[in-house]
Amino acid sequence: MKISLLSAVFVGSCLLAVAQDSPGPDAEKKPQQLTLNQKAFLNLPEERRNEFTKHLEEADRLFRDKRVFETIDELEKANVIFQDSAELLNLRGSCSVEFRDFDKAMDAFRLAEKLSPDEPSIQFNIGEILFVTKKWQPALDVFEKVVKSLPAKEQMALSRLVEFKILLCKIKLGKTEEAEVLAEKYDFLDDSPYYYYAHAALCYKKEDMTKAEEWLAMGGRVFEDPNVISPWQDTLVEFGYIKSFYGDDVTAAQ
Repeated sequence: MKISLLSAVFVGSCLLAVAQDSPGPDAEKKPQQLTLNQKAFLNLPEERRNEFTKHLEEADRLFRDKRVFETIDELEKANVIFQDSAELLNLRGSCSVEFRDFDKAMDAFRLAEKLSPDEPSIQFNIGEILFVTKKWQPALDVFEKVVKSLPAKEQMALSRLVEFKILLCKIKLGKTEEAEVLAEKYDFLDDSPYYYYAHAALCYKKEDMTKAEEWLAMGGRVFEDPNVISPWQDTLVEFGYIKSFYGDDVTAAQ
């Protein structure tokens, strides 16, 4: 199955609606805002900084093309130049997810979090690992934090997807009434598949498979672009309500 992630640059397996960050520590912040690792990066010779950025950008490109082993090679080259990069660690964690090594991925994301505590992309990845490993309450806590930190207009698609994951966590935690309220937050005029997938999820919860599939079919007719639908479909696969198109053996959620 595909897992929704954001990486450094901050890429995703599905990706969904990605907020791009500049590769390498942010050199445009005011000096008093720079973290210790950002200051350390800026103390490198310009040539080395440029070389690091080149490797990280190439790693990002390779990851987008699903060339994970080559991505890792580029990350290692970047790591030789500078280790304390949240972007590098976040992308390294994303590579671990591709091998379904969730523990190793979480270790990398937690290290990235220490370097950049308020970065929504890193927080999203932490929440996603918690989600796919069925740690519903911790995942809910993280996603609720993430959705508050995303710029509403610029990241609307991602924000809606996070809200959908919040709804699913509430279903799993037995907070069905809260999930039903969330399902009505947006209507069919919304620029995302939220309305259709939220109602489909509630139908799956009630074991009304026919109605659930009708909701998904309606969403598919409205949002014909597979790139738009894919992360929502993958989220239901991750959750266990539908079987993966790729043939993964997914146990249906109760």
